[in-house]
Formats: sequence, C-alpha cells, structure tokens
Amino acid sequence: MRKSFFTILQYAFFLGLGILFVWLSVKDIRHEHWLQIKSAMQKARHWIIVPVILMLLLSHYLRAIRWKILMEPLGYRPGNFNTFAAVMIGYLVNAGVPRLGEVVKCTILSKYEKVRADKLVGTIVMERAVDMVSLLVVFVLALVFQGKIIGGYVRSLFGSFFAGSSGATSIIKIIVSIIVFVIVIALFFYALKKFAHIGIVNKIRTVVYGILHGLDSIRHIKKKGWFVFHSIAIWMLYLGSTTLGIYALQETDHLGIGGGLTTLAVGSVGMIATPGGIGAYPLLVAKLMGLYGLDENTIGNALGWLLWSVQTVIILTVGIVFSALFSYYNKKQKNIENRNAYQPQNRDLN
Repeated sequence: MRKSFFTILQYAFFLGLGILFVWLSVKDIRHEHWLQIKSAMQKARHWIIVPVILMLLLSHYLRAIRWKILMEPLGYRPGNFNTFAAVMIGYLVNAGVPRLGEVVKCTILSKYEKVRADKLVGTIVMERAVDMVSLLVVFVLALVFQGKIIGGYVRSLFGSFFAGSSGATSIIKIIVSIIVFVIVIALFFYALKKFAHIGIVNKIRTVVYGILHGLDSIRHIKKKGWFVFHSIAIWMLYLGSTTLGIYALQETDHLGIGGGLTTLAVGSVGMIATPGGIGAYPLLVAKLMGLYGLDENTIGNALGWLLWSVQTVIILTVGIVFSALFSYYNKKQKNIENRNAYQPQNRDLN
C-alpha cells in the first residue's frame, strides 16, 4: 500500500511538473504574440512534416532492431513486428507514466515471443546507459560547433567561477575544481557502498551501478559493429528530423544543422524532465531560440510546440495503432502456424 502511494505521488509530481512548464511557456504570451505565432505556423513549409515523420518512424524502428541485437546474447530472437510494436507501445505508455513503458514493452513482448520479461531488464538498462552517453556527446558537439551562440550563456554561468582576480581564466581554479570533482565522485561511490542499507541510498546505488553495468555489458554483444551503427543512425535521424523541423519555419530556417544540434540537445533534456516532454520541451526550445536572437514568446514557442507536437502525435497515433494490431497480428500468426502444423499430420495419415 505504501509503495503504491509513493508511486502515485511520483507520477503526480511529474505530471504537475509538466503542467507547470506548460504554464511557464505560455504565461507571458499576449494577444499580439498569439497572432504572430499563428502567422508563423500558417507560413510554415507544411510539406516538411512528411519527411520528419518518416525519419522519426525509421529511428524508432532502428531502436527496435538495436533492442533485438541486445537480446541475442540471451538467446532470444523475437520478430521485427512484435519488437517494433512493443517499442511503440512502450513510448505510448511513457507519454503518460514515466518509465512504466519500459516495463510494459518487456511484458507484452514476452506474451507472444519466447522471451522472459525479467531477463530483458538488463537490455533496457544498457539502452538507457548508451542513450545517456549519446546525449552527452550531443551536448559536447553542440558546445564545439555552436560555441558562439550557447558558449556565451555557458560562460555566463561558469565563467566568473573560473576567473581570477584579473578577470582572466585561472588555471589554478580549474585544476583545483578537477581535483575536487574527483574527490566528490570518490566520496559518492564510497557513500553508496557504506550506506547501502538505507532505502533511498540503495535505490540510488541500484540505478548508478545499473548504468555502469549496462555500459560494461556492451562487450558481451555479438554484433558490436551493428549495435554501434544503429546507435549512431538513431541519433543522426533525431538530428536530421530536428533540423528539418527548424527549416519548416521561415523565421528559423537560417539556423541550419547547428541549430538542429543545439535544439536536439536541450529538447532531449525536456523529454526526460516530464512525461513525453510536455511543457518542458517547448519551454527549453523557446529559451534556446532567445539565444539565437529570436523572440522566445513568438517564434521560440512556435518552434518548440511544433517540434513537440509532431513527435507526440507520432507516439500517440502509432502507439495506439500497434496496440490494436498487436493481439490481432499474433493471433493470426498463431492460426497460420497451427494450420501448417495440421496439414502435414493429415498427409501422414493419408
């Protein structure tokens, strides 16, 4: 009972956080801003939505294939349709209840394929670990290639901390900061081990060591090359679809792939912060557009809500469709298998 209460409380918190971000993103929009947003949407290159949808669907399909690669060391080889359907249904559930989708996609796949749901947990942990590293790489690339735009903002946050009395960057402060960082990490892992008997500490320890184990488990993958290829392809498709989405608005089409890179970075954080990125994704994208010199309340919000809406519609539509087809497809396959098994028996009798 207590666990159920805290679970409901957790879901309510994330939903409330999403509603808060929605309010923050629209609270300063006046009537004239809404008119400008409407105008930007009307002038948009609407045909671009089609290739964006195709690229996102392909990224989801590649994610399903990558998941199959992770299952092979366990001896599991589920069908492409069922794996893709499980991934999309998982996304659909995650849009409403964070992290529950990961459990659901393992459970429904085990229902019709010869896999054990509990054995698939490790593959999910490994996927999340790889995604975290991939997102970190995206952030680093954004800083490298768009440093003139977002670098100033980052420096405004951290520059004064690393500056010496003369205003120039202090090498001593940087070295001390690195040493302190290493010590903090060491103390963190020591605390996880020392106080593992405490409930909340044990949960944090499970998550941290799960991520590390997931990364370490990559060396056991049989098709390492294909796994890396699919991982890179997934994020390249994310980047391509985001860049195309930016090109859809005439006011942002000049940002190019550099703008797509930074938008992918901050937008991904928004997707993690709230269920399905509701509120957080548009808000962060709008703030980012402000760094590019665009009006956050108009063009920023227009782009943020446009990109988020396309991604969300795909998740909802395809997730619902495959939820309906999943059972029907597997019953049909089962009937075909039974028919094929029955016919040889009749020939033997004759």
